Amino acid sequence: MAITDGLEATGPGPVATAAGRPPHPFIYLLLILPFGVTGGYVAVTLAYLLTQAGVDTVKVAGLIALAVLPNTWKFLWAPVADTTLTRKTWYLVGASLTAAGVLACGLVPTTNASLPLLSVAVFLMSTATTFVAMSTEALMAHHTPGEAKGRAAGWFQAGNLGGAGLGGGAGLWMAQHLPAAWISAAVIGVSCILCALPLLRIAEPPRHVGTAGPQADRSALQMQWTNLVDVLNDVWTLVRSRRGFLALLVVFLPIGTGAASNLWPSSADSWQAGADTVALVNGTLGGMVAIAGSLIGGYFCDRIDRKTAYLLFGVSQAVCVVAMAVAPRTESMFVWFTLLYSGLNGLSYAAFSAVVLETIGLKAAASQYNVYASLSNMPIMYMTVVEGWAYDRGGASAMLYTEAALAVVSIAIFIGVASFTARRHRAMAS
Repeated sequence: MAITDGLEATGPGPVATAAGRPPHPFIYLLLILPFGVTGGYVAVTLAYLLTQAGVDTVKVAGLIALAVLPNTWKFLWAPVADTTLTRKTWYLVGASLTAAGVLACGLVPTTNASLPLLSVAVFLMSTATTFVAMSTEALMAHHTPGEAKGRAAGWFQAGNLGGAGLGGGAGLWMAQHLPAAWISAAVIGVSCILCALPLLRIAEPPRHVGTAGPQADRSALQMQWTNLVDVLNDVWTLVRSRRGFLALLVVFLPIGTGAASNLWPSSADSWQAGADTVALVNGTLGGMVAIAGSLIGGYFCDRIDRKTAYLLFGVSQAVCVVAMAVAPRTESMFVWFTLLYSGLNGLSYAAFSAVVLETIGLKAAASQYNVYASLSNMPIMYMTVVEGWAYDRGGASAMLYTEAALAVVSIAIFIGVASFTARRHRAMAS
C-alpha cells in the first residue's frame, strides 16, 4: 500500500446478481463473521480465562500469535480455493471445520498444563478460517465495481473486527455465566455455520484459471502448483516496480496493526478492569465501535487516496496508545481508550482491504488477495509477541509505548524510502 501509484484491478467487471446488479456489500459482513468471531474468541475469551488461571502474558501472547500464524502463510494454499471446488463449497467446508475447531477449544481446559493441546486446537481452527476468508474475498473481488471498493472493504472489515469484538465478548460473557465453557464454544460454532446462509443471495462467479486451454487435461495438483508459481511471478514483477516495492513494504511494516487489542484482556488488571468490563469493551461494545470505524474508513477510502488514508489512520492509532499510556490507570480510561482504539482499528483495516481490492485482478482473486493479507498478518503476529514481552518487563506503559514507537519508526522508514525511490525514479527518467 503505497501513498500513490496504486494498481487498478484487471480483468472483467463485477459479476451481477440475478437482478442485474452487484449485491449489497453488507453480505460480506455476514460472510466474514466466522473469521472475526473465532479470532475474538481466542484473543478475548481464551486469553482472559488463561490469564485468570495464572498463565503468564508471554504464553498467552504466544497463543494469540499462533492463531494469527496460518494467516501469514495462507497464500501458499490459496490456489487450492482458486482451482478446486467452488467458492461457495470452500466456504461451507471452512465454516464447518471452524465450528468444530471452536468446540474443540471449548472442551480443552484453560490451564497451563493444557496449553499445548489448546495450542493445537487453536492452530487447526485458525487454519480452517482461512478458507472462509479466501472464499469471501474472492466473491467480494468479483462482485465489487471499482468505485465501490472502499465501501465493500468497510463492510468486510466491519464483519471481521466487529465479529472479533462480538464473538470475544459474547464468548467471555457466556464462559463466565454458563455452567460449562464448552457451551459458549458450541453456541459460537453454530453461529459460524449459520453465517453461510447469505451464500443463497450471491452468485458463484466464473473461473478464470484452470478451466480451459492447456490446463484442462492437467491434474488438480499440477494446476495448483502452476497457479502458485504464476501468483509468485506476478508478485515478483510487482516488487521490481517502485510502486509494487512500496506497497509490499508498507504492508509488512507495523503500522495500524491493532496488535494491542490482542492483549487488552491480559493487561486489563493494570486498569482495574473486571471480566464484565473486558467482555463489554473488547467484545460487544468494542465490536460495534469497530464496525462503525470500518464503515467510516471505507467511506473515506472511496473519496481520498486509499494508501494515504491507510498511513493517516496508522498515525492516529499511534497517538491513541501514547495518550492511553499517559492517562490515569482507571477502569473508565480503559473503557474510553480501548473503544477509541477499536474505532481506529476499523479505519486502518478498511483502508488495507480497499487498497488490496484496487490492486488485485479477478484471475485467482483469492491467491492474489492473500499474498497481501499474509504479509499484513506478519506484523500483527510479531507485534503481539513483542508487546506481550514488553508488558511482562515494563507493564502497560511499556506495551503501549512500544507499539507507538515502532509505528512512528515504520512510517519514517516508509517516507524515507518513498522519497529516495522517487528521486531515483526522476533521475532515471531525466
